[in-house]
Amino acid sequence: MNSAVVQLKTGRIAVIGDVMLDRYWSGAATRISPEAPVPVLRVAGQEDRIGGAANVAANAVAVGTQTSLAGLVGDDADGRVIETLCQAAGIDPMLRRNGAASTVKLRVLAQHQQLLRVDFEVPPAAGAAAALLDDAPRIFAGAGAVVLSDYAKGVLDDPQAWIQKARAANLPIIVDPKHQDFRRYAGATLLTPNLGEFHAAVGFCADDRTLVERALALCEAHSLGGLLVTRGEHGMSLVRPGHSPLHLPAQARDVFDVTGAGDTVCALLACGLAAGLDLATTTHLANVAAGIVVGKLGTAVVSNDELAHAVGDAGGAGLKGVVTEAELLAEVDAARRHGQRLVMTNGCFDLLHVGHLRYLEAAAALGDRLIVAVNSDASVKRLKGPSRPVNDTATRMEVLAGLRAVDWVTVFEEDTPQRLIAAVAPDVLVKGGDYTVAQIAGASEVLARGGQVLTLPFHDGHSTTGLIAALERAGETS
Repeated sequence: MNSAVVQLKTGRIAVIGDVMLDRYWSGAATRISPEAPVPVLRVAGQEDRIGGAANVAANAVAVGTQTSLAGLVGDDADGRVIETLCQAAGIDPMLRRNGAASTVKLRVLAQHQQLLRVDFEVPPAAGAAAALLDDAPRIFAGAGAVVLSDYAKGVLDDPQAWIQKARAANLPIIVDPKHQDFRRYAGATLLTPNLGEFHAAVGFCADDRTLVERALALCEAHSLGGLLVTRGEHGMSLVRPGHSPLHLPAQARDVFDVTGAGDTVCALLACGLAAGLDLATTTHLANVAAGIVVGKLGTAVVSNDELAHAVGDAGGAGLKGVVTEAELLAEVDAARRHGQRLVMTNGCFDLLHVGHLRYLEAAAALGDRLIVAVNSDASVKRLKGPSRPVNDTATRMEVLAGLRAVDWVTVFEEDTPQRLIAAVAPDVLVKGGDYTVAQIAGASEVLARGGQVLTLPFHDGHSTTGLIAALERAGETS
């Protein structure tokens, strides 16, 4: 299984389907409107993410698989945002503009909880979806598998045209269906309905035996290679003619948001097949990835490092001490799935003194895990001057990692850790009392997500600068 995660980096897939923009407005809702019995949200942050078929593609890229994406966007500002985000994610976008507006899903969040979703969508212009088929040779070039991501927005109104083209190219076809009539997807390699969609197609299944029987009947009736039925807290079931059914338990410990989990499953299935993995192994990886992504907020992806860690590449036990940024983010996701409260602080920590120790102990007491981000040597020199740091990065990190209060230590190269703090999104961000909240790097990002930003008492008489001065005086009198 460990080598299988690495093998995901060797393939290429093509994703065709309904591309959309997932927009998030977040902030705090602390009062009720006097105009109507609804909460008033003070918007503190806005974030755009690619959704629908684009989220499938983003998940594939995140595990290291080269990915092309075909779909429609509007000739509007939102369409340009989608294209920019796709390129930034490393996706090869083969998007056509059409006369309709881009599809946008706006989610309004308060303290990480969704208050409202507003959909903006217009059917594609006549002929726009059919015109995409002209690009099929370019879209399929070099691909080892194809995903049809059907969100019923019009791009896949004729899925058979794409299935026949993929079959002619001898490519496995993964379909995420949104229509009850599975005849539309005849000839596909694998369909991935959720349990509700499966029941809508075949009727309620009271037990596993009934589910398997009806899935096999669908396969026979529509020349399907198999069905993977995702079953929420009950895991997933892979049913294929000529094979014993594979029932996998759910991997998620804590479910935070199921948005886009089906996209993650489709992406991992296609990536595995494109990399030459067997379907059973690929399904195991998809199940683990789904368990990770439902622990994240909103439309999200699972990285190759996260997946490797989850299946045991990191040695089984959770990491502690000095970690890379990728390892830290994987540990942070695991901690959140266990419901742990994350505290983060940062600094140079050049010569560790009692003031540092008291500060770090107090910070650790604010939550379950303490993350310390350390300025790199180059960053310290820019902040403190050419004579600093006294101790190099590796030494400073090793000393910090040896403290009982500290769980993880990582490094950042920038002048401030703002980018890293935004990526970690701690529950509590802490700095010393010589800062105001407005001066703290990353404070606005943490507050926008409903977190806390705190300052702790400054301990007079204890500083690295004071220690250095004292050593210099001692050297002069010796």
